[in-house]
Amino acid sequence: MKKILKYTLLMLGAATIISSCKKQLELSPISSITDANFWQTPDQFDAFVSGIQSRFRSHNSSFQALGEMRSDIFGTEPGNASAFTGEATQGVERMWLQTLTLDAAGVSNFGGFYSNIVQLNLLIDKLSSTNVVTAANKSYYLGMAYGMRAYYYFQLTRSWGDVVIQTDPVTSFDISSLSKAASPAADVMALIKDDIDKSVTNFGSNYTFRNTKSYWSKAATLMLKAEVFLWTSYRGGGAGDATTALNALTDIQTNVAGLALQTNFANIFSTTNRGNNEIIFSIRYLANESTMGYVTGSFVPQTGLIANFHDSVGARQFNVTADNWGGLLRAPVRVATFRKFDDKDSRKWASIQPAYNRPSPGVYVIAGSFTNKFQGEQVAGVRTFTNDYPVYRYADLLLMIAEAKIILGQNPAAEINLVRARAFGVNYVGAVHGYPNQAIDASPANAILQERLFEFIFEGKRWYDLRRFGNSFVFANTAVLPGEAYKVLWPIDRNSLTNNRGLVQTPGYPAF
Repeated sequence: MKKILKYTLLMLGAATIISSCKKQLELSPISSITDANFWQTPDQFDAFVSGIQSRFRSHNSSFQALGEMRSDIFGTEPGNASAFTGEATQGVERMWLQTLTLDAAGVSNFGGFYSNIVQLNLLIDKLSSTNVVTAANKSYYLGMAYGMRAYYYFQLTRSWGDVVIQTDPVTSFDISSLSKAASPAADVMALIKDDIDKSVTNFGSNYTFRNTKSYWSKAATLMLKAEVFLWTSYRGGGAGDATTALNALTDIQTNVAGLALQTNFANIFSTTNRGNNEIIFSIRYLANESTMGYVTGSFVPQTGLIANFHDSVGARQFNVTADNWGGLLRAPVRVATFRKFDDKDSRKWASIQPAYNRPSPGVYVIAGSFTNKFQGEQVAGVRTFTNDYPVYRYADLLLMIAEAKIILGQNPAAEINLVRARAFGVNYVGAVHGYPNQAIDASPANAILQERLFEFIFEGKRWYDLRRFGNSFVFANTAVLPGEAYKVLWPIDRNSLTNNRGLVQTPGYPAF
C-alpha cells in the first residue's frame, strides 16, 4: 500500500486559489486551504462528507468486481474464447477462470479503498475535536464515518484475509512507517465489529435518510451488521451471531417506516424512481455528473455488433437507435446462468438481455447474453448509464432474515415467498413457486443462494454469498477446485507488494 504523503481534500471539500501571476512570473497565493484552516465552518465539514460519498462512488467498479466477477455469472461459452459478439475478454476472464496472479490480480491496490479509509480516519479525528458542527450533524457524520470504514474493511478482509489496518489520520510523510505489515483477519474483523458498534451508538435514535438514500445511514450500518454477523455465524459464531444479525434486521423493520418491495422489479433501478421505498442505501449517479463507466467498459456490447443479433421476445432485430449500448462486451453473462431463471420470473428479463441468431424466419438460436439491469437513460440520443447502484435494499433484508432463520432452525418461508411472489407477479402460484415447494428448497442453503443469485445479479453479491456459506459452495459453483482452496482469496498485485515491503503475498500464491 502506498503511504499517503498528504491527505487529499475531496471533491467539493477544498480548492487552492492562486492569484494571477505577477511580473517576472512571480506567483503568490492569495489563499490556500490547509489542514490548519479548513475545518473552521459547518459548510467545510458538509463539503468533506460530500466528497467522501463521491470517492465511495468511485470505488463502485471494485465493489462489483470483488463481489461477483469470480462467481458463476459471467463467462464465455465453451469452445469460444471471446464474447458471442466477437469482442475479446482482454484478461477479464482470469477472474471467472480463477487464473489470477500478482501481475494479473483482477483488482489491484486493494480496490483503492485505503484512499477513502484515510479520509474517514481524518473526518473521525476532526469531528471528535470540533465544536463548529451541530450536535445532530456531528453524531450523524460520526455514525456515517464509522459505518463506511467498517464496510471498506469488510470488503478487504473477505477478499484478501489479512490486511493492513490504518485507523490513525495521516496528514504527513513518515519515513519510519513506509513498510507496514498486514494484521490478522481476526483483528480486522474485531475492528469491523467495533466500528459498527460505534456507528450505531453515534446514530442513536436517528434513522433518517439523507440525499435520497445516497448517504450512509443507520439503516445501512444495521444491514452491514447483519451481513457481518451472518458471515461470522458460519465461522464459529453459530446461533449467537445469527441472532445478532436477525436482531439488526428486525431493528430496521421496526424503526424505519415505509420500506417495502417495489411491485415491479425493474422499477427498482429506474432513473426516474431514485430512492424508492425498496432502497436502503445506494450509490448515486446523475447525468452530467457521473456515470457507471465500468458498465460500458466490460458489460454491454458495441452498438454496431449487437445490431447483428435478434431479440426473440420482441421478434425483432436489434438496431443502432434503440439498442445503442455503446460498450465493450468483455464479460458476457453465461447462457447457462440465463437459463437458470424460470421464464415467468420477471427478474430474468429485467436483469439479462439475451441475443439470438435467426437462421430462418421464426427460428431463434441463442448466441449469448449480457447484463440488462442498469439500462441508463437516453440523453440527446446517447445512452448514459446513470442508474443508482443499490448497495442495500429491502429484498436483501428479507433474504438475510430468511438466512438467519434457517441457521436458527426457524421457518424462512414468509420472507422468501415475499421475494418470489414479487418476482413472478400474476404468474405466482404458491404451490409451485413458493417455499418449500421448489425442488431446490430441499436444501435451504441452496434455496437462499439461488434466490439471491436471481435477485441480485450484477449487484456485487454472488461471490461473497458463496464465500459466506463456505468453501464447498464455492467449489460447487465456480472454477475453484477443492485442491486450490487458497484461491478463495485474491492475490496481492505486484505494485502493492513493491510499494509496501511489509506485505507478503496471499498464502498459496507464488511468493513475491
